[in-house]
Amino acid sequence: MKRIIFFLLAIFILMPSDVVAKKKRSDELTVISYNVRLVTTDDGENQWKYRAPATPAMIKDYCPDIFGVQEAVLEQLEYMDKHLPNYTYVGVGRENGKQRGETMAIFYNTRKIKLLDWGTYWLSETPDVPSRGWDAACRRTVTWTLMEMKGSGKKFFYVNTHLDHVGTEARQKGLDLIVSKIAAMNPDNLPMVLTGDFNVQPDNPALAELNTKMSDARRTAVKTDYRATYNGWGRFASVIDYIYYLGFSSCLEYETIVRQYKDIPYISDHYPIVARLVF
Repeated sequence: MKRIIFFLLAIFILMPSDVVAKKKRSDELTVISYNVRLVTTDDGENQWKYRAPATPAMIKDYCPDIFGVQEAVLEQLEYMDKHLPNYTYVGVGRENGKQRGETMAIFYNTRKIKLLDWGTYWLSETPDVPSRGWDAACRRTVTWTLMEMKGSGKKFFYVNTHLDHVGTEARQKGLDLIVSKIAAMNPDNLPMVLTGDFNVQPDNPALAELNTKMSDARRTAVKTDYRATYNGWGRFASVIDYIYYLGFSSCLEYETIVRQYKDIPYISDHYPIVARLVF
C-alpha cells in the first residue's frame, strides 16, 4: 500500500503544473473573449498565416468551456474548427448573414455544453437584417446563445459582440440595444455572459448603463489584473476588451493572456482575456 501511495504521489509531483491548474470546480464556467484580428497582408510578419498556430495552443492551454471571438473571417473559423476538435461554433458573417465578412462566433466545448438556441442581430435601427447603424463605419453584429451545462443541467446565455471603432453614437446606441435585448431575452433571469471588443476604455460614459446591469469581471474578480488588452503589435496599450456577467455567484479570476505560444511574438493585436465564473 505504501508503494502505491508513493507512486501516486510521485505522479502528482511530476505532473505539469498547467495540468494541475486546469482542475476546476464542478460549478465553474471558464470563458474567453478574443479578438483574433482578421486576415490581411497589411499586417506583414504579424498576418494570420504566421500566427495562426498560437490560437489553438492558447485555447488548449486554458481549456475554456466557451469563448467568443471577434473579427474572425471564414478562413480563421475553419482553421480553429479543424484544430480544436472538442469545440464547435455558431455565428454568421456580418455582411450578408451567411459567411461573408467578420463573424462574432461563439465556440463551445461540446463535451461539456449543449446548445439550446442561438441567433444574430445587427447593431442598427433595423437589427433583424444585415445593416449598418447610426454613424458606424462598419456593420456590427451580436451573436447570442442559450446553453446548458451537460453535467449540472444549469442554463445560461452567452452573448458576443464587437462595437464600432469609429462611431461614438454607434457604440452608445449599440450598447443600449444590447442591454435592451438582454433584458427581453432573459425573463427567467438565467445567468448571462457578455464578451467583446467594445472599442472604449473602462471610464467611457458609453459603459455607464451596462455597469448598472452587469458586473465587469476585471473589476470584480477575486484575483485580477489591469493589463492592457489591445497591444497594436506592441505599439499601443489600452483596455477595450471585456467580459461582463450577471446571475453568477462570483468571479474567481480574471486574466489578460499575455504569454507567447509557439514562439509567436503576438497572438493578435489584442490579448485574449479569460474569466472563471461560479454558478
